[in-house]
Amino acid sequence: MKIGIFCSANSQIASVFFQKTAELGRWAAQDGHAIVFGGVNQGLMECVAKAAKEAGGRTVGVVPDIVEETGRTSTYNDVVLTCRNLNERKQLMLDESDVFIALPGGIGTLDEVFTMAASYTIGYHRKRVILYNIEGFWDSLIALLDDMQRRGMVRGQWQQYICVADSLDDIKALLK
Repeated sequence: MKIGIFCSANSQIASVFFQKTAELGRWAAQDGHAIVFGGVNQGLMECVAKAAKEAGGRTVGVVPDIVEETGRTSTYNDVVLTCRNLNERKQLMLDESDVFIALPGGIGTLDEVFTMAASYTIGYHRKRVILYNIEGFWDSLIALLDDMQRRGMVRGQWQQYICVADSLDDIKALLK
């Protein structure tokens, strides 16, 4: 399976996020899964790629031109797919991945999560997004989605295409 990873490129975040991200990368590699990620050499992106590579896994970095130009491309990429902008990056990640896991992240991560979720609801694909809720990181988003559901703003049930995992064991169960 090819697991698309959405996550922070920041390095100034809590160490638990790095610990859980490395654990995920190692498990994915040991279980025979490839990692598809943003291809950057910073933050949780670098962490998941490094952990996967050190455990013998395969990585696919989807790197915008501007990242390459500024020298921020990870050395842990087995394959580099270049793109012109973030919209192309999301499309390439959708094309290359079987499922997505959203680790803690910022605005870019939210953009990726909701692009995949919205395109699922319209019928462009049937690939789920798993929110890896490390230390309750996604609790506020989950509450917002629940509130939107109660108000009738979400077509169907959001849990059909966005799942929540509080642990690596939860992720393993969702991927079976």
